[in-house]
Amino acid sequence: MTQLQINEVAPRDGFQVEATFVPTADKVRLIDALSATGLARIEATSFVSPKAIPHLRDATEVVAGIQRCQGVAITVLVPNVKGAERALACDVDEVNLVMSASDSHGLANLRMKPEQSLEQFAAIVQAVRAHPGGREVFINASLSTSFGCPFEGEVPEARVLELVEGQLALGVQGVTLCDTTGMANPAQVARLCGAAQARFPDTPFTLHFHNTRGMGLANALAAWQAGILRFDASLGGLGGCPYAPDATGNVCTEDLVHMFEQMGVPTGVDLDALLAASAMLPSLVGHDTPGQVVKAGKANRRYQMPPR
Repeated sequence: MTQLQINEVAPRDGFQVEATFVPTADKVRLIDALSATGLARIEATSFVSPKAIPHLRDATEVVAGIQRCQGVAITVLVPNVKGAERALACDVDEVNLVMSASDSHGLANLRMKPEQSLEQFAAIVQAVRAHPGGREVFINASLSTSFGCPFEGEVPEARVLELVEGQLALGVQGVTLCDTTGMANPAQVARLCGAAQARFPDTPFTLHFHNTRGMGLANALAAWQAGILRFDASLGGLGGCPYAPDATGNVCTEDLVHMFEQMGVPTGVDLDALLAASAMLPSLVGHDTPGQVVKAGKANRRYQMPPR
C-alpha cells in the first residue's frame, strides 16, 4: 500500500492566529521535534509582511534556526515576489503560493480576485525559477475556498478546475485544494478529488481540511478513497483563516495519522513521537488544544479493570 505524505502546518497556519506570539526559540524547538517524527514536509512559517501577520515576523530567524532533517522538506508560504526572494535566501525546499477560488474571499484575504492572483503567481514563479541557487525549489499553490466560500456559498467545480489549470499553466508543480472554513462534506470531496485527478493526472494534489463542523477526518478518508495521498494537517488541531469568519482549526495531525495507521494505511510518521510533540503545545500557546488522541491515547491503549 502506498505511503501517505503528511504536511505539518501548525508552525505557520496554527501559530499565525494565536492570541500570543510564540517565541522564536520555541518555534524552532517544536519544528525540530516534528522533523524527527517522519513527516514528509513541514510548513515552517510565512514570509509575509509583519504588519499583516505579526506572529510570523521572525520567519527568517525560524528557518535559519531549525535543524534540517534528511527526507523532511521545509516549505514556507510566500504571498508575493518579495516574500519569495526572502524565502529563497533561506534555502527552503518548497514555496507555497496562495489564492482564493472565490472573488469575495480573495478580496478579504489578499485584496485580489483570482485572476489578479494568477497574475502575481506568474511573477513569483519567474522569480523562483530565476533564483541562482544550485537546486530546484518545488512550487506548490494552495487554492482556498475550493469547497465553498463563507461569503458566496458554493464555488462551482468547473471554476475550481479552471483556476487549477491556470496555476499549472504558469509553472506551478503541485496544488492544494483547501476547505478553508470546514464547509466540505465527504461526497463533495470525493467528486472534486476525482474530477481534479482525472483532468490533471500528473499533478500531485494535497488536501487541506478544517474541522470547523466536525467533518475533517471523514473528508480526509473520502479524499484517500478517491486516490489522494498528500494531506495537510496541524498539530493539536491548531489553526484557522484570519480572514474568514469562524474558520476554526485544521484537521489534527496526530488524529489523522492515528486514523490512517489504525486502518493499516502507512504514513511514515512515528505517532508516539508526534504525540510527544503535541503535548508541548499547551505550554507554548497558553491553552488546551482540540486534538483527541493526545488526550485519550491510541486505540490500542489498555486499562486496568476497576476494583470490584
